[in-house]
Amino acid sequence: MAALALIRHGAYRQLENTPSALQPYPLTTEGAEEVRNQAKQFGKWLSDSGYLLETDIHCSTLLRAWQTAEIFREELGAFFVDQPRTRSFSALCERSVGALANLSVSEIERIVDMDPRLGPLPEGWKSNSEFKLPFDGAESLLEAGERVACHLGSLPVFEKNQRIQIVVGHGASIRHASYHLGVIPFSNIRQLSMFHGHPVVFERVDQHWNRIYGNWKHRQNADPID
Repeated sequence: MAALALIRHGAYRQLENTPSALQPYPLTTEGAEEVRNQAKQFGKWLSDSGYLLETDIHCSTLLRAWQTAEIFREELGAFFVDQPRTRSFSALCERSVGALANLSVSEIERIVDMDPRLGPLPEGWKSNSEFKLPFDGAESLLEAGERVACHLGSLPVFEKNQRIQIVVGHGASIRHASYHLGVIPFSNIRQLSMFHGHPVVFERVDQHWNRIYGNWKHRQNADPID
């Protein structure tokens, strides 16, 4: 039996209309407060359920994810099996657009238009799970999800009972990782999102995943950038 608490970072100072994978900005004051409230609610459920938390919280290397993980560490200290610590991994980052990181969507499209080697970007390229920008370091959403899924599959929680591994990352890569792990079908990737700072906890029993805490957010549009 294994259990994973998948958490999207809190709201942060995101550049407008810009793919968010490598943006370095911190949580907003409101975002941090919402994460803390979510952690406290999760703590109430942990108290009632009897689950304990793995010692290490895993998060992406980006500041917003680390700050979110730190808030959970501060609020849930009594539920960890040992003195908790936060560990950052680049494998848990959002889908990268490589050489075009932190440029606006309009600037990305302008750069593509200027390159005589490239054709126009397909409509809806940002939300196309299989599309990868033709620049060094870029990856598709499915590739990003596979990267995250490989990290999740290696966690020691898969060898223990009644313990939950907290993982703090990014909405799109977590959803695509959930597909790779068999938590959700491919058709659900575009329909679902994640609430900021809200744990969605899945327990695996006999190769099947059951959601035991939290809820997905149902999307109002199909653009899954972070």
